[in-house]
Amino acid sequence: MAGIGAHIPDNLGLPLPRLCLAITGHREANTAFAQNRSAIAATVTHLFDTVDSIVARQGGNSAPSRLFSLLAHGADLVAVDAALARQWEVSAPLPFGLDLNIAINAEPSTAEEAQALLQGASVGDPAVEKRARHIRDAAAKADLFELAEADDEIAQALLLSLQHGNDWQLARSFSDLASSRVAMAGRIMIEQSDLLIAIWDGVTPGAVGGTRHTIVTALETGTPVIWINAAQPTRLALLHSPEDLYSLGQCRLLDSEEIIAGFFDGIFNPPEADQDERAIQFHTEQWHMMSARRFHAYRRIEALFGGSGLRQRFSRLRQRYETPDNIVSGSGAGLMEAMRNVPGGDKAFADRVGREVMQRFAWADGLSTYLSDAYRGGMVTNFILSALAIIVGISYLPVASVDAKWPFALVEFLLLASIVAITAIGRKRRWHGRWFETRRVAEYFRHAPIMLVLGVARASGRWPRGADTGWPEFYAKEVLRDLGLPKIRIDHDYLRAVLEKLLLRHASNQRAYHEDKARRLARVHHGLDHLSETLFKLAVLSVAGYLALLALASLGWLPASWPHATSKSFTFLGVSLPALGGAIAGIRYFGDFERFASISEITAEKLAEVEARIQILLTAPMGSLHYAQVASLAHGIDDIVVSEIENWQSVFGSKQIAVPV
Repeated sequence: MAGIGAHIPDNLGLPLPRLCLAITGHREANTAFAQNRSAIAATVTHLFDTVDSIVARQGGNSAPSRLFSLLAHGADLVAVDAALARQWEVSAPLPFGLDLNIAINAEPSTAEEAQALLQGASVGDPAVEKRARHIRDAAAKADLFELAEADDEIAQALLLSLQHGNDWQLARSFSDLASSRVAMAGRIMIEQSDLLIAIWDGVTPGAVGGTRHTIVTALETGTPVIWINAAQPTRLALLHSPEDLYSLGQCRLLDSEEIIAGFFDGIFNPPEADQDERAIQFHTEQWHMMSARRFHAYRRIEALFGGSGLRQRFSRLRQRYETPDNIVSGSGAGLMEAMRNVPGGDKAFADRVGREVMQRFAWADGLSTYLSDAYRGGMVTNFILSALAIIVGISYLPVASVDAKWPFALVEFLLLASIVAITAIGRKRRWHGRWFETRRVAEYFRHAPIMLVLGVARASGRWPRGADTGWPEFYAKEVLRDLGLPKIRIDHDYLRAVLEKLLLRHASNQRAYHEDKARRLARVHHGLDHLSETLFKLAVLSVAGYLALLALASLGWLPASWPHATSKSFTFLGVSLPALGGAIAGIRYFGDFERFASISEITAEKLAEVEARIQILLTAPMGSLHYAQVASLAHGIDDIVVSEIENWQSVFGSKQIAVPV
């Protein structure tokens, strides 16, 4: 008997929903912001009070709220101060290292002031010093994720632009460099958040990385935006799409406590999440240490027709599932070592990824594999039993009289009853639905570590949607959202190590897996196709043989008794061979091996392209690697994985376990 464990490890509870907000807005120099600063601060305070009231309603079933900010002086720090006063977590994906971030956002007027700020020293200008101190104090209380690999180049551009204040080309060069970094940090912030709060006057176009640009980025990724009009701070509007920016007057107003509270409550409790019911079921699923032989029919078909030799075709199929407690020191040991040994990495964060993500992956993967065997193995067994029922039902013809038919009829009845029982049990236990759901969870977690160490996430509006339930996406998003950003200062060594030890290894392993899978499934498809055709050809030959025998006997060339004596045997062959051929064709249709082979082939090709891009980047000169390049590759792998999941669901989504008719 396979060993059975009772529940998921005790350290892995249900993920607590956490509201993650991002802030963007004008700096102090903006006229509307400067004139209405107090009113803006009051509106932000009111919004945060509403969030706290919604969190309190959860009765302890939620994590502390988290604010993401780039720590720019102005609207950002207004929100940060309000969040820190409530003991919220503050996470800062900085577009530069902290010192450079301060040197830029404190707005020094001379190169000497900027140089002093870069060195962490004080400056003589009280206004500049006040801004620098405000940013530094906020940073000391925040979790920093610093994009510092281009700091030397940007710092030099800053100093040159201040030294030559009248040189517009130098000023433009610095502005372009800084703006692209701010836009990148803004995207990280948005990807980690449920919504963006934007303090904007509604007219200032702004540059790349500015307030309006950040709003557009959020809306394009499906992240809703609460717009606080800097010119009318009590006017709150909800933006859902980039097109809303062209009809600001028509946007939905958040003009009552009930509407605002309802909006935030909907983030905590989305109606399509089914979190309370199915996520709890996921955590209380029965764990099986090994696969069950009674469910091996599908995998035996794969082995028989997809194996490249006798040893593979008749290999043992019993599979032991890796437990969540063992994965970190087992199959995930190499990944854990790579994450913990990244130069300048966050070892505590890596350990959390091992506990929170890799263990959940092992749990979901083991459950899904078992349920896959149950669902697909049960359906393949049904096809085989249906053919056997027909064959047994008529097998009395060549060997027994009609009076002796009852044992054959009894066996036929038992075979048919078995089909009904397998179908009923499969539907009652939701083998198909539970397999789909647990597999989605497993695949989201499989590649999550390579994204987490880069601060890369799938934006709230970009998660796939299941056909009948959204809890796997909600569950995975909440787990990954809870981890947040690692506390790191990214430099060239960090990027190169992540690129080589994590991204390249993951892309290479997944590409090899899908290439092998595509070849194997193609062999299965062609093997089943050939066998079913052969059986139908044999059926045709058996019928043709009987007709030929009858014709020859009628011509007197053969004894007249021969057709009568062999008619039952020919009838048996004429019925059993097509029945068996039909069952094989049904298995081929149900398994859709050809389409799955195509999906894996396309996935492997996409991963090979990413792998080639990684190889090219690794040959780049030291110091030329940038965060945007590596993050883009991580996003690319994420998109490939999600696309593969969606394609896979489209194939098997409607194939519920059923009587094979």
